[in-house]
Amino acid sequence: MGADRSYAYGAAAGLLGDLLLGDPRRGHPVAVFGRAATAVEGALWRDHRGWGTLHTVVCAGGAVALGTVAARAVRPSPAASAALTAAAVWAVVGGTSLAREAGTIGRALQAGDVEAARARLPHLCGRDPQALDADGIARAVVESVAENTSDAVVGALVWGAVAGVPGLLGFRAVNTLDAMVGHKSPRYRRYGWASARLDDVAGWPGARLTAVLAAVAGPDPRGALRAWKADAGKHPSPNAGPVEASFAGALGVRLGGTLSYGGRVEHRPVLGGATGRAVRVTDIDRAVRLSRRVGLLALGTTVAARLLVKSLKGRGK
Repeated sequence: MGADRSYAYGAAAGLLGDLLLGDPRRGHPVAVFGRAATAVEGALWRDHRGWGTLHTVVCAGGAVALGTVAARAVRPSPAASAALTAAAVWAVVGGTSLAREAGTIGRALQAGDVEAARARLPHLCGRDPQALDADGIARAVVESVAENTSDAVVGALVWGAVAGVPGLLGFRAVNTLDAMVGHKSPRYRRYGWASARLDDVAGWPGARLTAVLAAVAGPDPRGALRAWKADAGKHPSPNAGPVEASFAGALGVRLGGTLSYGGRVEHRPVLGGATGRAVRVTDIDRAVRLSRRVGLLALGTTVAARLLVKSLKGRGK
């Protein structure tokens, strides 16, 4: 069993593990990384881009180095390599937890318990839940499902196919750092600049693949492509724009508009507004099902691409 087949088997096993088990409730590797990154921040923080860049290099570089050492240690054994890949994919992919959180909020809204949905929303995204009614919460959930399909599933699989276990751990480290320090608060406007920019770069290929697969797997492929082309560039995020626009067009809904984050109001462009309708509570389940299909297609696409590249290289020798 070659290295690329070991990766393929391991990636499939890891995604299956996420589907069956979800994230551990305690001791999640990403949470361990977050605590380590917080400790590094405590030692390095200065209101300066240079210190923030060092923080990014230390944390993301440490994750890549750990993955490299582990991959080299198991390289002689294909079975151990597959097992390590499976563990890494399970650790960095969060599709099942995403679906569970979205489903919990959706069920609360369907039961008419808006307060319970508001209380649960911060587990999924950073919106101010008190500023949202039931339909506003539903829209926030659909947007979060779309964006996190790229961040928590597809992007990791892309970098895993490119660089194996180091790519998996490195992508998750970069994405986690962006969530921790990459926002434009007074504390992190300069310190988090490098993490935010690196996340934009690392997330670029996964976001485009997510948008393509949402069009392929969704109920309205033409609508997805049309919304992507018309609206993605209007979004302030270079990666969330294509993903959310494609999901909006695929599902036939409107996303974006006025948002509130911690008291800060943002007026974002409407995505899918040409033909889409307002989001309903029932659209949460539709978005989750689309996210599941996209994740499975991403596994097949990235593994096939890795095997194809390996085959072409072999022929060229």
